[in-house]
Amino acid sequence: MNEFDSVQIRKLDGGLLLIFRELMARRRASDVAQQLGLSPSAVSHALSRLRDLFGEALFIRRSHGLEPTQRAMELAPRVEQLLGLIDGMVATESGFDPAKSRRRFRIACPEDITTLIATSLVDAFRREAPRATFSARWAMHARALRAVHRGEADVALGVFRQIPTGLRAQTLYEDDQCVIARKDHPRVQGALDPATYARVGHLFVGNPDGALADDPPIDRPEMDATYGALPTTPQIRTHGYVPQWETAMLVVSGSDVLAECPRALARRYAEKLGLQVLDPPYPPFRFTVQAVRRAEGSDPGVDWLMDKLAEAVA
Repeated sequence: MNEFDSVQIRKLDGGLLLIFRELMARRRASDVAQQLGLSPSAVSHALSRLRDLFGEALFIRRSHGLEPTQRAMELAPRVEQLLGLIDGMVATESGFDPAKSRRRFRIACPEDITTLIATSLVDAFRREAPRATFSARWAMHARALRAVHRGEADVALGVFRQIPTGLRAQTLYEDDQCVIARKDHPRVQGALDPATYARVGHLFVGNPDGALADDPPIDRPEMDATYGALPTTPQIRTHGYVPQWETAMLVVSGSDVLAECPRALARRYAEKLGLQVLDPPYPPFRFTVQAVRRAEGSDPGVDWLMDKLAEAVA
């Protein structure tokens, strides 16, 4: 380590990183001061320290608050990773107290799982860990597992055909594909036979044309093995494709089309959206949703999070 590195590292501390993270989230110095129990002048001083440490301003004052620069946006995931490592190290030595923790737990998972767990997870954090937060980031399959392996996420949720060395998995729940229709559908009431299934129009989740150039690549064979292949038979009347099951549920609730959907998600929102949850007229696709974490070491904070995730899908 050279002299410059030593000097710069001595200027950096956990408190400064916490202020940086809250500034990224809240964008107002007064809100950050209130959240962390600091004076506004302490936050202002921290902004000066950050500018001195990195050689440039990380936040620009605007009429609506503090706007992070491109450099700040680049630093944010690294700072989050450092804070997670620090919190994990302290928690390992002294235990984890959710009532006192300010940790931000990072979860990598598909949007439908976020929709399924978010309400219960928010309630758990409000009740047991009011100063802690969670951040759910979209990621599937190998992308989600890489995030945990690299320390960019604490937990990955999803359907994984293989768990790499260095990670360990816990089953969250078993699920299968159902068919959804609106409750007052003129042709579908309580059951679905093959002929009706084929004649009534369908909305499918997925993109038959493949991803756009700037979209993250989708492993189509892995998707098909997880949730079932997109339809190819001309006997099924297909009216469209959407990218998410949440969108499909909203469309189905206001139209006469049918859609396939993970049963756990459909059941959670069937009453609110006025949906029927039906068995498909074919053997349904079944899959296991797992929570994956790093295998080595001990992290009582992640232990607590895993318990809350299990309760969220119970």
